[in-house]
Amino acid sequence: MFDQLSPDLEDGSSPEDALQRIADEVGACSRCPELAASRTKTVPGQGSPYARLVFIGEGPGADEDVQGLAFVGRAGQLLTKMIEGIGMTRDEVFIANIIKCRPPGNRNPLPEEEANCAPYLARQLEVLRPKVIVALGGVAAKFLLQTSDGITRLRGRFYPYKGAQLIPTFHPAYVLRSYTKDTRQKVYDDLLMAKEALA
Repeated sequence: MFDQLSPDLEDGSSPEDALQRIADEVGACSRCPELAASRTKTVPGQGSPYARLVFIGEGPGADEDVQGLAFVGRAGQLLTKMIEGIGMTRDEVFIANIIKCRPPGNRNPLPEEEANCAPYLARQLEVLRPKVIVALGGVAAKFLLQTSDGITRLRGRFYPYKGAQLIPTFHPAYVLRSYTKDTRQKVYDDLLMAKEALA
């Protein structure tokens, strides 16, 4: 629950310091030998340590692996436009993934990889204590909500998640692939709901 003080803050650490400590642990992680061996950099996530809105994707891609930053490739550029489209900036939000290393060939994360990385994401969310979480894509939504339902069924409404409200929407990479007006409108509607829930 986000209403309890994060163990990472109990020593009087600031949210910035607590998130950096988690990022340092991610950087040294070798729980998934294949991912640890193939990664260039870990991608712990970045953004405001006081974000009330958090975006969570599935895992880093090639550009993210090189830069060590979440959502910096083409999908990340679209995510930036989507965030700006609801009158916010990337500096106001926090952006992360359920796993912190790029899966080879951009494959979906394996269940054991998700399980190995889950404690890092949980700790980040405990520090951030967001009001709203946007799950970007089916992989992230299914993992966070522990469901087998697809993104088309899940999107467009809120789900309670550890004291926050979680709304799934289409992943920016999917929007780039399909790029229909209908898909773009649905994502915009979902993000507008997320912003309105911050009020």
